Amino acid sequence: MKHGKEKLNISIGVIGVGYWGPNVIRNLVANPNTSVPICADLKPERLRYIQSLYPFIQTTRDYREVIRHPRVEAIAVCTPVFTHFELAREALLAGKHVLIEKPMAATSRQAEELINLAEQKGLTLLVDHTFLFTGAVQKIKELVCVGEIGDLYYFDSVRVNLGLFQHDINVLWDLAPHDISIMNYVIDLPPEAVVATGSDHLGNGLEDVAYLTVYYPAKLIAHIHVNWLSPVKIRRTLISGTKKMIVWDDNSPSEKVKVYDKGIEVIQTTDQIYNTLIQYRTGDMYSPKIPQTEALAVEMQHFVDCITGMASPISGGELGLQVVRILEASEESIKNRGKEVLL
Repeated sequence: MKHGKEKLNISIGVIGVGYWGPNVIRNLVANPNTSVPICADLKPERLRYIQSLYPFIQTTRDYREVIRHPRVEAIAVCTPVFTHFELAREALLAGKHVLIEKPMAATSRQAEELINLAEQKGLTLLVDHTFLFTGAVQKIKELVCVGEIGDLYYFDSVRVNLGLFQHDINVLWDLAPHDISIMNYVIDLPPEAVVATGSDHLGNGLEDVAYLTVYYPAKLIAHIHVNWLSPVKIRRTLISGTKKMIVWDDNSPSEKVKVYDKGIEVIQTTDQIYNTLIQYRTGDMYSPKIPQTEALAVEMQHFVDCITGMASPISGGELGLQVVRILEASEESIKNRGKEVLL
């Protein structure tokens, strides 16, 4: 592997070219430091589609050919969640770095095994929580870290639309990993417990509407609403602190992130009847400049930087594991009509 100022050429094989895989390939091909020699999928029509776009990429229906390919140094796993563990495990055992689609595994035990295996082999394990690489989330993280928002009160996120219904996972496992990963990345505190409620309206045992509440230390609370049955598409997050508040509307064509100098101040008085007064603070609003670079392109370069030792994974195995643990706990809570589950 080349280092320094020499041009890198890290060969990355892709397993799964259904929905997300072609986006990964497009960004890897466009990156001057990476190449894609081979990809795999069970469906011949998906392979023909890739060949029509990139005739120089070898295609196969056998994922093992990708893992065994002599030029391949890393594997991108872009397949359904129930296949993640076996594919990533085989790739790591073969000495390949792994980028794995979210959520990283179907159980926390599987996620832990992948983390341990990557550590033993000295390999990079990056979980594809793409939103962490958006300019919006990076800016929100910066605002929270520098203390501009103050101590956090709550994190509230809504991610709803009509469809796409999944046949193997419920709406929490499908949509909530985005918001859970953002929540954990921004808050950077260990969650204590979850409460989740949801409903299955199609009778297939998979909830299509769900509400997740996560409890953190110091009265910090997070709430996530995900829904496949909404007439409108909403992607909005509110973060409130003691100093300021953030609104992130990912559907907004401009000014996606807005920072409000609004809040409350508690004033203690000596009056026995009204010994606590709430004073409202209303100040200016501004929208910070957000880089327009495609998040997946940033993430692919980050994967390269992690492989070459230039960076540590922003969304490594530990963050991926925390997401899976919250999903597992939320599923247990839903099945028990909103029972609190400790983490």
